[in-house]
Amino acid sequence: MSLRHLPPLDGLRAVALCAVLVVHGMPAWVPGGFLGVDVFFVLSGFLITSLLLREAELTGRVSLGGFWLRRVRRLLPALTLLVLAVVVAAPSLLPEQDPGALRTDAVAALTYWANWRMVLRGGDYFTETAAASPLQHTWSLAIEEQFYLLWPVLILFALRARRPRPLIGALCAAGFVASTVAAAVLYDPLHPGRAYFGSDTRAAALLAGCALAAASAVVARHPTVRRGAAVAGMVLLAAFAVLPGGAGAWLYRGGFALTAVAAAAVLAELAAAPGTPVARLLGAAPLVWVGRISYGGYLWHWPLFAVLDAARTGLSGPRLLALRVAATLAVAAASFYLVEQPLRRPGTGRLRWAAGLAAGLAAALAAALAAVAPPPAVAPPVLTAAPAAQPSTGPAPSTVSTTPPAARAGRRPGPPRVMVIGDSVSWTLGAYWPADASVSAGLTLANEGVQGCGIAVLPELRYGGAPHTNYPYCATWESRWGGSTTSQDPDVVVILLDRWELMDRKLDGQWTHVGEPAYDTYLSAQLRRAVDLTAARGARVALLTAPYTRRQERPNGGLWPEDTPARVDAWNRLLTEVADSHPARPVVLDLNRVLCPDGAFTWRVGGVQVRSDGLHLTPDGVQRVVAPWLAPQLLRLATT
Repeated sequence: MSLRHLPPLDGLRAVALCAVLVVHGMPAWVPGGFLGVDVFFVLSGFLITSLLLREAELTGRVSLGGFWLRRVRRLLPALTLLVLAVVVAAPSLLPEQDPGALRTDAVAALTYWANWRMVLRGGDYFTETAAASPLQHTWSLAIEEQFYLLWPVLILFALRARRPRPLIGALCAAGFVASTVAAAVLYDPLHPGRAYFGSDTRAAALLAGCALAAASAVVARHPTVRRGAAVAGMVLLAAFAVLPGGAGAWLYRGGFALTAVAAAAVLAELAAAPGTPVARLLGAAPLVWVGRISYGGYLWHWPLFAVLDAARTGLSGPRLLALRVAATLAVAAASFYLVEQPLRRPGTGRLRWAAGLAAGLAAALAAALAAVAPPPAVAPPVLTAAPAAQPSTGPAPSTVSTTPPAARAGRRPGPPRVMVIGDSVSWTLGAYWPADASVSAGLTLANEGVQGCGIAVLPELRYGGAPHTNYPYCATWESRWGGSTTSQDPDVVVILLDRWELMDRKLDGQWTHVGEPAYDTYLSAQLRRAVDLTAARGARVALLTAPYTRRQERPNGGLWPEDTPARVDAWNRLLTEVADSHPARPVVLDLNRVLCPDGAFTWRVGGVQVRSDGLHLTPDGVQRVVAPWLAPQLLRLATT
């Protein structure tokens, strides 16, 4: 069953796709370009409902099996090809991706629950703060597929009523209101993923399109109202796309709903009056062509944008966007003509097609489950609240001992003890420390690194350009560091701090960062306190310099401030200044030179991948690069 082809609707698809491409490449140009996804949702709701109602009117029934089979043939082959390409290419082209997380993302994409997978990813620190998954964009496909599964069943029941269209309209209105309310209630400004990715909170756009299809006869009888609404809708969509404000709270408190209504108003005019000037403009051949391949364009743009980054291409800004868009359209065209269209042609043998699809899907699942290696078995500690104070530890003494461990009275027999403390980068150093005594110099090591926490605790900060705040347990870092020093009683303490000291933070009402005098004064005091606490029982303290990082690029190819070498250099200078003036005589060890031997960020040192995601250390990196360099120095500190 098919509908009359309306070229302006393809043009509208093209505009929506272009908005998505631009916001993912140059977001300053169209800050609200991500709302193109909502335009896709409205189109899908309208077309699918129109198709189902037309089938019912012509045949007196709706074939659920036939409908679902058409959806599978239209959508799944191209998605399967994409997932296969990503899981095969990711280990070499996207080294920042966590293999275990990517494996789960791949399965979620193929089984159409990627939106809920993205919600669940936010519950883990390492994935929540990581570079976006190359399959993250499949969340919208999952919502649409879930809609395709459930909505025809509701249509089938509604068709039993005497007047099915008004009943469908009422269902759409009730669902639209419920979805809008759910988005407002579930929105959390610090963790918006639940409201952004949820099927329930994003259903309003789909239902707006469904309602338009159900009310198409009524809409056709009121051209003046329809045209006025279309003009208002175009103005609203244009304003939402270009006005600054981004993904603010307003979206979840009615913004998404208003976007859906505006898109539905424009769509109503295009469908009812395809001869108007705007419709003819959207029906221009280039836009229609882009609209026809828009599914493949959306599928491939996100991983292609990730692969074609500034580091690999040497481009940034508009030139990088142009390359990315050209590559996206080329691959989308190949997908459309070589994969999508051949499988939709009536001549394609069903048995052969089904066998080929099953084989492709099985291959994709096998690649996702087996070819991508699982993550290391060691799991980070999860802190949900400040650790309870232990009476036996109490506050750490404020008096600093400057006596080296070898000279301390009553020093314990046995191998020297080392305590590693700091943030999640420090945690990876401790977690992957080699057990082989020939590499670790026989040192025993206690890992006290904590994910998500440094020593900077000013509550307002920016992470990757977005507002953030401290995790709940970060404010208690002093009692935790003092308690760890007392309980572990180490001979040497290794302090490695990186991410959280390099962020933009608000101090006395002004955004600032390391390298600026006022913030350097604050950080110096915090670092001196850290050395006070860890040296309080006479341990030698080793301050490791922060290595250059590349956690993720800006959409335009630049670096976020916390990844810039200037920030790292400023922090490392501050380490040296504190070490030179502190009475505990902490030693600065240049980890940056070890992990970035050429003075710039690198993924590999001596053929060994040393960074898992552009920030954290890999097991191989710790055991084959860092430990052979660090362990002898720690042993000397512990015994001299």
